[in-house]
Amino acid sequence: MLRSHAETMYARDATCKTLGITIDEVSPGRAVLRMRVTDTMTNGHGTAHGGYLFLLADAAFAYACNSHGPVAVAHTAQMTFLRPASVGDVLMAEATERGRHGRGGLYDVTVSRPGDGVIAEFRGHSVTLAGPPQYAHRVACGMV
Repeated sequence: MLRSHAETMYARDATCKTLGITIDEVSPGRAVLRMRVTDTMTNGHGTAHGGYLFLLADAAFAYACNSHGPVAVAHTAQMTFLRPASVGDVLMAEATERGRHGRGGLYDVTVSRPGDGVIAEFRGHSVTLAGPPQYAHRVACGMV
């Protein structure tokens, strides 16, 4: 069931598909995604642009917080960049639920270069939206 829910989300996730982000694992409150850094993802210093690292972590966060079924979206998120990533690096983002209470959730995501250490740490707070998925999508997009 979880994998099916993740596959449905991924089918509509044009950003992840365009960037070649893949889902390695989804389980309750947890997700592992991968992305290869390409030359179009670099900044003026020749390293991976922080926005792409944030995007990878945010995607893992999204799959983890939506693994419970109801539509959940980011409420807040922050990221600490520890080391640069380079073209050709395959990065892994591992999202882990730290806790849920009511409609809120707390998640940590570690972005690493497997076998070579941590690149960045991300912390996200989610909120579960009420109502059917169509309504929740409209709320998340500011349409209601």
